[in-house]
Amino acid sequence: MGKLTGKVVVITGGNTGIGLATAKRFVEEGAHVVIVGRREKELKEAAAFIGRNVTTVAGDVSRLEDLDRLYTVVNEKHGHIDVLFANAGVGKIAPLEVTTEAVFDQTFNVNVKGLFFTVQKALPLFKDGGSIILNSSVSNVMGLPGFTVYSASKAAVRNFARGWTMELKDRKIRVNSMSPGPIETSALENTGLTAEQVEQAAAAWVSQIPVGRRGRPEEIAAAVVFLASDESSYITGVDLAVDGGLAQV
Repeated sequence: MGKLTGKVVVITGGNTGIGLATAKRFVEEGAHVVIVGRREKELKEAAAFIGRNVTTVAGDVSRLEDLDRLYTVVNEKHGHIDVLFANAGVGKIAPLEVTTEAVFDQTFNVNVKGLFFTVQKALPLFKDGGSIILNSSVSNVMGLPGFTVYSASKAAVRNFARGWTMELKDRKIRVNSMSPGPIETSALENTGLTAEQVEQAAAAWVSQIPVGRRGRPEEIAAAVVFLASDESSYITGVDLAVDGGLAQV
């Protein structure tokens, strides 16, 4: 018996990186997962990698009609949700002086608006006693030049966990955020840096991390499974930093 045997889990941004590693781990723990991503090709590859007990839905979390379609699929296939990992997010290098309205809007549309309505629209299907995990970032407590828009969006996510913990306590739904530090995914490559700058940025991060390396997606997945399972039954409203100590010392 796994830690999540028979549970129905929805994961946004589940086709790559942290989301994909987490989806695979959930299935290994006995869950049925529904993963959401924008690109059909990556969704198919993700489903093949996970191997079983997975349903894919193409969609953009910043589009409310896509979220409606997602939960229609979940309802038709499973009828309820036990766990939601609101993981989808974007981030671009955007120094204050040159940040465009387009970058600002995309960041907040996905990381804040998209996450907000991902959770809101899941609630009618949510079983009382379930678990909601929000993917924030250790940047929510750090001053990172070039990442202020991203960091502000992730600080909003952290505060959603606080407020929703109180709003959903009568339904015994636990809400926690999880804040990764630098992880070995394609996230840095997607910030707009050149290959050389990516290498330099990764080295700079590692020099500041007490454990001396970037984290692995599987290490984040382990933390999410903990927050989803009964092993964390007395934990709600927290922000669990999984950052190798980066923002803790």
